[in-house]
Amino acid sequence: MTAAKRPDPGARKGSTPAKASSRPDVRPAADAKPARVAPEKPPARGPLIAKLHKALRAQYKPVATNVTRPLLDQVLFACCLENAPAAVAEKAFAKLLEGFFDLNEIRVTTVAELAESLGDLPDPDRAALSLRRALQSVFESTYNFSLEQARKHSLAHGLKTLEHLHGISPFVVHHVASTALGGHFVPLDLGALTGLYLCGIITQAEYDAGRVPGLERTISKKAAAEFNSLLHQFGVECLENLHGTTVRKIVQAVNPAVKDRFPKRGDALPAPAPPPPATTKEQQKVAEAARQSAEAHRPAGPQAAARPAGKTPLPPPGAGPKRPDGKGATGKPGPKPFVVKPNMGKPAATTPSTPPVTAPPAVSKPAAKPAAKTTDRPVAKARDEAGDKAREKGRDKDKKGAMKPTARPARPPAAKDRGPKRPASGGGGKSHARQLAKRKPR
Repeated sequence: MTAAKRPDPGARKGSTPAKASSRPDVRPAADAKPARVAPEKPPARGPLIAKLHKALRAQYKPVATNVTRPLLDQVLFACCLENAPAAVAEKAFAKLLEGFFDLNEIRVTTVAELAESLGDLPDPDRAALSLRRALQSVFESTYNFSLEQARKHSLAHGLKTLEHLHGISPFVVHHVASTALGGHFVPLDLGALTGLYLCGIITQAEYDAGRVPGLERTISKKAAAEFNSLLHQFGVECLENLHGTTVRKIVQAVNPAVKDRFPKRGDALPAPAPPPPATTKEQQKVAEAARQSAEAHRPAGPQAAARPAGKTPLPPPGAGPKRPDGKGATGKPGPKPFVVKPNMGKPAATTPSTPPVTAPPAVSKPAAKPAAKTTDRPVAKARDEAGDKAREKGRDKDKKGAMKPTARPARPPAAKDRGPKRPASGGGGKSHARQLAKRKPR
């Protein structure tokens, strides 16, 4: 028998006894979880955008964009315009088109040579790489240098066409869509993101991601072209002179409560942080698909990044630096140079023409000599009639001989004697056709 539990003398009457807890009262520090930091909420952007537009209008003048260019030229110009003043981008783009024969020559030119032509831009290497990748992607997809088919369809189709171009940034896509395709977008490059972050319009997470969802809803489509131009000029000013008077004046007019976002004088604003590594399976799948897509569209040439180990194909034997004797560093002869042989015209082969076959002249029989005249008229008359009939028969035979087919020319004798010729079937050496011809019709 089990012993009955004794009531606790200190317990109140009518209260239930407290259950023993397995958890200790004080949790050890090792098991403590880090406190979650609540994501920063985006501020009300409508009033701040209105203040920013007013302050920018007081400092800058909008620059009209040339919308008469072909769509591909607009893409190349946007590559030059990113993080660069509009006047400098126009000058660099015109110099690029004048310095090369056509777009295909630009496509096959190295990034270093393109960067020399775009030396007026603040970052010519980035612009040259983006420009060359865009040309390569267009050529591989259409085998020509034209994107005019994107104008013939809807705006969504044009956006999809631009987004599939490898190597261009979202700024290029949104700038071309807003200027050439008639869409409503706010193109944001690094300078524009810096200006919006300093004014307190976007959060740190949006600054790192480079995307601001819902920004187009705070600006009307009628004022979008002017606002985009003014914001681009403000972004260029932030990159060139962050601690200048103009930038601080605009930030103070928009949101003076965000002074702590300004770095110390002499320091630059930290670059956008890269996204955190993928943790879930879905994020890992998306990252792997993006990596494979980037590897598939990786351009060739010295400007491309190095491939990971195990994926770089080995060079053919004999490749590399040559020795004075003409062989490679390994001692094996290198690949033979491809030499285009001249197309030497050969005389046309002509067959000896055979002389035309003509019919042999018809041999006519000599006419019968007229009989000597006699004094007997009836006998002479009978002889004349007999001679006339003989002449007519001779003429008929001549005509039949002329109508017969001409005989084929005799073949030249063979070089080697092949033995006696077989007689034709049918016996007697006569051909079968001749025997059938002699038969009478039924």
